Amino acid sequence: MGQTPSTALTDCLNAVCNGRDSCVAYPDNPLYQLSWVNRYNLEFPVAPIAVTRPDTAQDVSDFIKCAVANNVKVQPKSGGHSYANYGLGGTDGELVIDLLNFQNFTMDTTTWHATIGGGTKLSDVTDKLHDNGKRAISHGTCPGVGIGGHATIGGLGPSSRMWGSCLDHVIEVEVVTADGTIQRASETENSDLFFALKGAGAGFGVITEFVVKTHPEPGDVVQYSFSLSLGSHAELIPVFQQWQNLVSDPNLDRRFGTEFVMHELGVVISATFYGTHDEWEATGIPEKIPTGNVSVVVDDWLGVIAQQAQDAALYLSDLHSAFTAKSFAFKADEMLTLDAITKVMNYIDDADRGTLLWFLIFDASGGAISDIPMNATAYSHRDKIMFCQGYGVGIPTLTNDTKNFISGIIDTVQSNSVQTLTTYPGYVDPSLTDAQVSYWGPNLNALGQIKSKWDPNDLFHNPQSVRPGETDN
Repeated sequence: MGQTPSTALTDCLNAVCNGRDSCVAYPDNPLYQLSWVNRYNLEFPVAPIAVTRPDTAQDVSDFIKCAVANNVKVQPKSGGHSYANYGLGGTDGELVIDLLNFQNFTMDTTTWHATIGGGTKLSDVTDKLHDNGKRAISHGTCPGVGIGGHATIGGLGPSSRMWGSCLDHVIEVEVVTADGTIQRASETENSDLFFALKGAGAGFGVITEFVVKTHPEPGDVVQYSFSLSLGSHAELIPVFQQWQNLVSDPNLDRRFGTEFVMHELGVVISATFYGTHDEWEATGIPEKIPTGNVSVVVDDWLGVIAQQAQDAALYLSDLHSAFTAKSFAFKADEMLTLDAITKVMNYIDDADRGTLLWFLIFDASGGAISDIPMNATAYSHRDKIMFCQGYGVGIPTLTNDTKNFISGIIDTVQSNSVQTLTTYPGYVDPSLTDAQVSYWGPNLNALGQIKSKWDPNDLFHNPQSVRPGETDN
């Protein structure tokens, strides 16, 4: 059932819990894998040495000290939606700090800064912001994702072109570092650590609370949806080319977010415009976006969030299953040529897919995200204007055919690109050879130096987290 923890570690963790129920569990607990570990991607087995559920930052500190004393690696878990189960360590034998109990929320109605517990799910973030002044931040659409990972990796969503990524809203955190110290980090306090936490957080500490700037909720929001079922995916070549031309426009209205979702039977193009229907028409986008079986609905912020969550659930949200995922990010000069689009569509039609449940999702990016300098935070994809994610879901198990199918899509894209395409660490891919370079690119050297200062023994570790860099001393 897993590795039995050492007596010294068990004694230490139990002493921190001091008899509290649901505070720590070990592999000999009958519900350990089902209720405590609870893997998101069933394709990747992992057996943590123990899973803890602290109530306070002091608990987190004490658990970290237990790990250090027993030479055990640590990973925090917020929502637990890592594609490779990195919130559980990603490899056997790590100590998991599950932030399930960190649900606190307060709103300063003078500054409109919200303080949010590190274990809060995005659906609850939306509701709490709405209930405390009808405020909002930018974040992704999957309601079960936790803010702890989302706001420390990037946090991309439909409003990101307008407001920036989720982590761009973070102005301060409470974080427990590798020596067990509970401290604050911001642009004016522990600023190097703050830089690292905003894009590579899992390798630098356990964030117990976030302070974020917020926006007034938009009034009217226009939701656009286009669906098309075709006999072959090759028939989508002109449709994708039209959509890609739209999102490649450097003057594309920032109030507009969109994604292109291919699946077994065709395509769904969804779009969100944060403004009135008249403003939507005035942008000229309706004349440029593919048309056909179209639905245009004007709704409010909460209605749109609910619809986006429903759409996300159709692809991959809180479903715990065996799946494979691959992704790429594209700069303006890396967009797919007509020849590349044709080869991708033909590959999809000719391949043995191994499953009926697969998706190829393209998201528009850029806008406000690109306003912030590349070296301002660890997040290194500010020059990207499009992301691509391929998913293949096993029914009931993941086959090699499906793995090869999704890998083949990505290989086809890369082989038709002059440059080596990189990927976003929120779409983690355990098969990458130079993962850290792909995830953090030009910021990796700085991150290695900061890691050497704050976590020289690599306590906060998963298979692809930032490693300590070479020091000059």
